[in-house]
This record gives sequence, structure tokens and C-alpha cells, in this order.
Amino acid sequence: MLSPESQAELLLRRSAKRTRALFAESDSSSAPTPALASTTEDPAIKARITSKLRAEYEHVRELPAHIAAKQPGAKKKVVKKAKGATVEDGEDEGTMKMIEGIPAREDGDQSQALTIRTPGTSGAGAAGVGGGRAPAGAQHGLIRRSHVQPIKPEWHAPWKLMRVISGHLGWVRCVAVEPENQWFATGAGDRTIKIWDLASGNLKVTLTGHISTVRGLAVSPRHPYLFSCAEDKQIKCWDLEQNKVIRHYHGHLSGIYSLALHPTLDVLVTAGRDSVARVWDMRTRQNVMTLGGHSGTISDVKCQESDPQVLTGSMDSTVRLWDLVAGKAMNVLTHHKKSVRALAVHPTEWTFASGSGDNIKQWKCPEGAFMQNFEGHNAIINTLSVNTDNVLFSGADNGSMSFWDWKSGHRFQTMQTVVQPGSLESEAGVFASTFDRSGLRLITCEADKSIKIWGEDRNATPDTHPLDWKPTLARRKF
Repeated sequence: MLSPESQAELLLRRSAKRTRALFAESDSSSAPTPALASTTEDPAIKARITSKLRAEYEHVRELPAHIAAKQPGAKKKVVKKAKGATVEDGEDEGTMKMIEGIPAREDGDQSQALTIRTPGTSGAGAAGVGGGRAPAGAQHGLIRRSHVQPIKPEWHAPWKLMRVISGHLGWVRCVAVEPENQWFATGAGDRTIKIWDLASGNLKVTLTGHISTVRGLAVSPRHPYLFSCAEDKQIKCWDLEQNKVIRHYHGHLSGIYSLALHPTLDVLVTAGRDSVARVWDMRTRQNVMTLGGHSGTISDVKCQESDPQVLTGSMDSTVRLWDLVAGKAMNVLTHHKKSVRALAVHPTEWTFASGSGDNIKQWKCPEGAFMQNFEGHNAIINTLSVNTDNVLFSGADNGSMSFWDWKSGHRFQTMQTVVQPGSLESEAGVFASTFDRSGLRLITCEADKSIKIWGEDRNATPDTHPLDWKPTLARRKF
């Protein structure tokens, strides 16, 4: 049994031997040692040294020809481009053979660290330090990588006001478009639900039954049902063939602020001021699951087909992604600094956005990886909507509206909503929004008791409304 001092000395000696074996190539005065040569025969040591050389020295494995020619003793050294440097006197033959046996990478034989890009050149036109021409695979040593370049936004036509619909006697708080794109429903502070024809804007039906502000609506794509929730703690299922309530769902302890239907399962999810999201069986009216974890009011809830099947945004400034099978949170997103009032799920991508008073953030499913910020809408974001053309809409409490390119995060249009004549300026607030099924019309619900329909300017072209975009790298990554 060796003493601790002997063990330390033995370890130091082994470390010195390995260091010498590794760097013997650059030390011409060192003579080959049988012990060092024998260590390179060990497969484990050989694999480790090979990995280290590749990771740290592959890009400078060989000097460019014009620089190697200027080195002292260059005439005596025979350079083999495919095999690496030959063994000279004084070098460790075992280590050198092992280094020569390491296959070179396929991205060029020349050093990538000594390559620069001169003005006016790109691609294979990048030149070496000495003025030589660099190979096609060796031009990214001092060149900005393409993946850090900002994405150029897609051109979108500007949006303008098409129609104003009046009829509610209170703040309009929620909206839902039916699957066939024929009509839409709105709920308001006057405790009524009104159904409007989407093409003409005419009122079709008024549904009464709630005793407080209606805060959430959803139309089932598989059943002739309309679901509504309100601040009176009630969830109602309306039969649209008879225009009457056929089911009630009881269980919430306080006002309900949001409602969402699962796209494939016969369940609905509601959330509100009691800080929990409740999952209901549509037919049996049972509260089959209670998703608890938020410490503040849940302001919005969304459902999608695959995990995370339920998303919730809360006044505790967090977003939670829920595993519907396990009944617990898969992930908690704590990036926001202020209350999260709005969520929007992209209709074709597995991405979603969350809106708060600090900014709007884009996330990737299923792990909830942060993608980018939508910066510039400095207000309390009440609603978010996104369509299949990658247009994101955000509406704020002060009536400001912004339209964004989903891919790049560029805000291509900003405007202020127009209040109805006779309304106060303080009533310019956007509470809810949604795109219709085609994505060509935007419906907003506002504080002046009106519903506004917005559409793209059909006469706009990239020439008449050019893209006002300046690339920048100064974007926050958190």
C-alpha cells in the first residue's frame, strides 16, 4: 500500500509523461521514450488523445501553404497535405504515428482560424491572411456565422378598419368564431352573449342567462354546442339547435376568466380567480382533474392536441405547461416579470406566444424553450392572436395595437384603435381578439362597447408599402 505522498508523486509523474507525449511534436529537443511510446498503444489513452487533438487542434492541424513556406527550416520539412507533418529527429515516433492516423475533417485542409473575409467577397471568394484564396470550406474562422444573422421578415399587407358593430351595453370581453366561418359570438359586461353574422355583421341571436360579465366563449367543432363562462362562477353549455342551456358545470370557487376546448378529446378546461385550471368531462359534467400550482389569478388558458395539451398564463407572471395524463405541470416558464394576461397558439406550428406588460415572448413546444422576444409594444397586453399567414396581433389596455411577423419578431404595423363617437378617450381598450378561420379578418372586442372587424389592405403591394426593417443583433435573449 503506497503512502499518500507516493501516490501523489506517481500521479504527477504519469501526468508529466502524458503531457510530454502529447506535445512532443513541438519539442524537437525531446528524445523518444520507450515508456511514452508504449502508452500510445493503450486504446483508452489513444482514444482520449485523439479526441483532445480533434477538439482543440483540428482547425490548426496544418498551416496554409503560403505561411508554412515562410517558416524556418521549411525546405527540410516535407509537407503531406493528406497525412499531416512527417516525423523529424527528436520527435516521439509513437505519438506522431498516432496523430498521423487521425483522419482529417472534411471541411478543408487549410487552417480556418487564419481565414478572413475581405470587403466585397463572399463564399469561396474569402481570402487568407497572406492574400491567398481560401477553400470553400475554410472561410468561417473570422466570418460571422449565418445562424446569428437576423431573420429577414416576410412582407405583410397593412391592416385597416373594415366595419364597426354596435349592440352590446357593456365592455365586450370575449369572442369566438364558429368552425364553418359563418358567424361569431361575443360576450360582454351586459351579461349577454350575442351571435353575429360574419359576412354582414347583423345580429342573429341574443342569449341571456349569466348574471355577471361573460368572460369566455368557445364553439365546439364536433358538437352543436357553445360553451360560456362568466364571473358568476358558472359554466354553461348551450345547445345551438334550441338556443338554450342544456348543462351546467359547478366547482369553481370564484370568477372564471378563461375557457378552452380540447381539439380531440371531449373535455373543456376553465380557469379563473381561484388560481386553478379545472378539466371537465363534457358529457358527464364531472370535474375530472384540477390543475393547481399557480399562486395568482389565471388569466388565459389554451389547449392543443399534443403535449403540453394545456397551457395557462397567470397573474403570478408565470406560464405553466401541463401534462394532461399525469395531471401536473411539465414545465414552468418564469421569464416574464409582470402578469401574463394573454396566450396565443400558432395554428400550424408547435409554438406559442405569451403576452405581458414587459414584452411578448415566443416559445417552442413541447419543452417550452424560449425562442425570441417581440419588443416594442410597451403597454398592458390583454390579447394575442396569430393566423396561418404568420401575422401576430397584440392588443393593449390603452387601445394600442401592433401587428408582428411571427418568424422574425418584426413589428410591421402599429396603430391606435378608434373609439366610437361619444366615447371617452379612456375607453380605447382592446380586451379580446381572434382571426376568422381564413385568417383574412381580425375581430377585436373593445372597451367602447363595440366590435371592430379589420382586414388587410388589398391594394397594398411591397412597392406601395415597403418593408421598414433594419437588421440588428442587439436583441435580448431572455
